[in-house]
Amino acid sequence: MGEFQRPTNEEEFEENFAQKKPLMNQTEAFYESSRCLFCYDAPCIKACPTGIDIPLFIKQIHTGNVKGSAQTIFDANWLGNACGKVCPTDVLCEGACVYTVQNVKPIEIGRLQNYATDHVIENDTPLFRAGEHNNRKVAVIGAGPAGIACACELRTLGYDVDIFEAKDKPSGLTVFGTAPYKITNEEALKEMDYLQKQLGHNIKYNTPIKSKEQLDELEAKYDAIFLGVGVGPTASLGLKGENFENVVGAVEFIEELRMKHHEVCVPDSVVVLGGGNTAMDAASESARMGAENVILAYRRSKEQMGAYTFEYETIINSGARGMFNIQPIEIEGNGKATGVKFLKTETRNGKLENIAGSEFIIDCDLVIKATGQAKMANFLGLIGGLELDPSNRISVHEKTFQCSNPKYFAGGDAVNGGAEVVNGAHDGKAAAIGIDQWLNSKH
Repeated sequence: MGEFQRPTNEEEFEENFAQKKPLMNQTEAFYESSRCLFCYDAPCIKACPTGIDIPLFIKQIHTGNVKGSAQTIFDANWLGNACGKVCPTDVLCEGACVYTVQNVKPIEIGRLQNYATDHVIENDTPLFRAGEHNNRKVAVIGAGPAGIACACELRTLGYDVDIFEAKDKPSGLTVFGTAPYKITNEEALKEMDYLQKQLGHNIKYNTPIKSKEQLDELEAKYDAIFLGVGVGPTASLGLKGENFENVVGAVEFIEELRMKHHEVCVPDSVVVLGGGNTAMDAASESARMGAENVILAYRRSKEQMGAYTFEYETIINSGARGMFNIQPIEIEGNGKATGVKFLKTETRNGKLENIAGSEFIIDCDLVIKATGQAKMANFLGLIGGLELDPSNRISVHEKTFQCSNPKYFAGGDAVNGGAEVVNGAHDGKAAAIGIDQWLNSKH
C-alpha cells in the first residue's frame, strides 16, 4: 500500500502536495534572519546564478525593511518569488552557507526570499516602472522564466515588448513543469501579474511562432528578437511499444497534473524511466496521487544519476522505489502497456554495457518517460544564420547572449539544454542588457 491516499478533491490534493517550503510568518522570518552572519565575502552570493545580495536582503528583513528586501531580490532576479520556492537552494545558496562547514543548519535563504517577495506581491507594493519610451520594439518568443526576465528588464530600459506565448498562461515550466509541492499555480501566476501590472509588457497567449512567415514578419516589425523557447516535448526513446496509450512523457504528465490536479487519474502501478530531476518529480507525484507501486528505473548506478540527492530522498519519502543498472529495451503490451522489459547493466572500463541473458519484466499500468527532451531544432532551423551546437542548443555570446544571427538573442533551456528557473532568469536579464547595448551601438 502506498503512503498517500488517492486525492478525490482539491483539499486532498493540496494535503498530498503540501508545500516543501511553506511561507514564513513575521516571527519566523525575524528569528531566522537574525542567524545570518552577514559574511563580508559571502559564498551564498557567489552560489546564486543571479548574484542576489543575500546578506543585504536578509539584514533588511531583520531590520523591518521588507519592501527594501524585496527590491534587493527583484533587482537581481525578476523571478525572485518563484526562485525562493523552486530553486535547489540545498546545492546553491544554502549549500554554500558557512554554517554547513560547522555542521550547523544553514540559513533558510529560499524561505526568507519568498517571505520578502510574497509580502510586496500580496500588498501590491509598487517597486518598478517602465523606463522612458525609446521608440524601439523587441519581440520575445516564449513567456517562460528567460522570456519574462528579458521582457521586464527591457521595459525598465524603455522598450516596447510583445511576448508571443504558445500556451494560455505565462511562466513556462514554473507553472507547467514543476512539481506542485514546490510552488502552487496561484503563487507562480501572482508574481507574473505583479510584474506585468507595473512594467506593462504585452503577452499574446495561444500564439505559437512556428513558421518562416511568422519569423519574417517579426524580423520586419521588431528591432530585436529574444528566443526563450525552452527545449520542447519529451524525446523519443525508439523503443518497441513506446506509442502505447498509457506511455507518457514526464513533462507532459507533470503539465497535466499542474493544470488538472485531483482530476488526473494515476493507476496503481507506475514505472518512471530516467535519473534526472524531472524523473524524481514524476515519481514523487505519482506516489502522491495514490499509486501503490512506483518504481524509478535508471540504466546506470544510483551515484551516476543526474538528479540532486535531496530530490531522490523526496521520492523515497513519498513511497516510491529506485532500481538501478537496468536498461529498458521494450514496452510490453498490446495497444496498451502492461509492463517494461529490462536488461541488467554494468560498467566495464568506464563504459556501460548490457548483461546478456539478464532480461526481466516489471509489470505496470503506466510508463512515464523522463529521459530528456527533444530540442527545438526544426523550429530553430527556420531562422537564417542561426548557429546550433552539436546538441541542437542555440550558440550565444557568453555575456550578451547574442546569437550568430545578430538580430536574435536567446537564453534559458534553449541555450543551456535544461537547467533551473534561476538560470533562465539570469539569461533573460543578461540578454536584455545585451540587446540594449547592441541597439545603442548601431545608432
